[in-house]
Amino acid sequence: MISIDEELCKGCYICVESCPKKVFRISKGLNKKGIYPSAVGNIEDCNYCGICEIICPDQSIAVKK
Repeated sequence: MISIDEELCKGCYICVESCPKKVFRISKGLNKKGIYPSAVGNIEDCNYCGICEIICPDQSIAVKK
């Protein structure tokens, strides 16, 4: 399972660009800060490597198998 705290996400999209399986996408809805946060798109492709959790500067991503 991958969870994203949309209110912590600042929209840098490092996770979108860094994910080797292209699991992330940009959300279509704004968060309270007026930012389009990252969102999980293709969870079935995820191999739970944890790169997204490690690389996120906002610590808004949690990965649990």
